[in-house]
Amino acid sequence: MPTEKIQTGIRFKEEMLKKITYIAKKNRRSLNAQLEFITQNCIEEYEAEKGEIILERED
Repeated sequence: MPTEKIQTGIRFKEEMLKKITYIAKKNRRSLNAQLEFITQNCIEEYEAEKGEIILERED
């Protein structure tokens, strides 16, 4: 099943990774889904405060 998502590698301090994994489990999300949720909230908050982020087209 193809996906449009781009795979990345993120480095965390061990304690931070354990805590975000704990939060993900409490929210019944995978670690990846929790990180996507947090990131989306961050983008929405930023854009609400500073305006929409306009990305340049990649041709």
